[in-house]
Amino acid sequence: MIPMKRPSAQFHPLFTFSRLQRWSSRVSLMGMLLGLGVYHASTWAQDYPSKPIHIVVGQAAGGGVDMMTRVVAQKLSANLNQAVIVENKAGAGGIIASEFVAKSSPDGYNLLMGPSGNMVFTPILMPKLKYSPTKDFTPISMITNFPLILLVNAKLPIHNVQDLVNFMKNNPNKSNYGGSGPLFQFSSELFKIKTGTPGEFIQFKSTTESINAMMSGDLLMVMSDPGPALPALATGNVRALAVTAPNRLPSLPNVPTMAEAGLSGVEFKVWTALFAPAGTPPSVIKLLETEVNKILKQADVIQAMNLMSVQASGTTSEEFSKLLKEDLARWSSVAEAAKISVSP
Repeated sequence: MIPMKRPSAQFHPLFTFSRLQRWSSRVSLMGMLLGLGVYHASTWAQDYPSKPIHIVVGQAAGGGVDMMTRVVAQKLSANLNQAVIVENKAGAGGIIASEFVAKSSPDGYNLLMGPSGNMVFTPILMPKLKYSPTKDFTPISMITNFPLILLVNAKLPIHNVQDLVNFMKNNPNKSNYGGSGPLFQFSSELFKIKTGTPGEFIQFKSTTESINAMMSGDLLMVMSDPGPALPALATGNVRALAVTAPNRLPSLPNVPTMAEAGLSGVEFKVWTALFAPAGTPPSVIKLLETEVNKILKQADVIQAMNLMSVQASGTTSEEFSKLLKEDLARWSSVAEAAKISVSP
């Protein structure tokens, strides 16, 4: 019997080369497709900014947020060698601007200058908003911060925080307070919670109007930002009892902090920060964060912010993201404890 040979395992050289060519082409194509997204994102970030950047402001032109935004925008334009346009989309308490940027392309060309009112207090009061401050935005940096000042009518026999607490407990029918938005309501409710005092909130169109109502005797107290408070204090018709900052204000060196006045747990600052839509490339966030922090350290910028009664700040994106979450948790607890009405 003649032994049978196994079939040869060799293939025709041309067939092998042809198959290798097709495999190589397929692998190369797959590699190009897989790497396209990474390459595109990298190139995109390297080219940024290649066109004008818009910083959207939810408040009217000429207001505090608008003015501080224009200071930063001018400097940022010079640093990046690109136009930086401040775009006012006022209305609905800043909601329109916030929704616009939240829905914008995450390419770094539409940014939001968001005060804590829009990014903390409004979302707490209106949980069905079309934007989430933590899910739809990436923080770039805090821009400014400022404390609130506890004010009373100078004609009243109230010279310190304890005097105010005693007056409110002994005169619950006269213990009203006012403000122009949720920030002032939340902060006053925090004061009430910590002191166990009564009080009814009255809404005004502006902080200046609420201070005027206090000077005329229609309100007992006002938690005010420094801008409207300082001119009122200069008239001598208003008395400052304490500030919510951890340290005394240089402009009010004789006014104690809440802690110095014997009240703990009422220490906080209000802020304005720069945000980008969620999904913006990390390299773009880092570039903007770096440039903004450089700007906020410049002497002329610090001076300009001081003239607006705010302090130039500056944080990393990660630092501010943590602060934002802490503020949302803190003020949500205040809203729950004070039973502040929430929109359905």
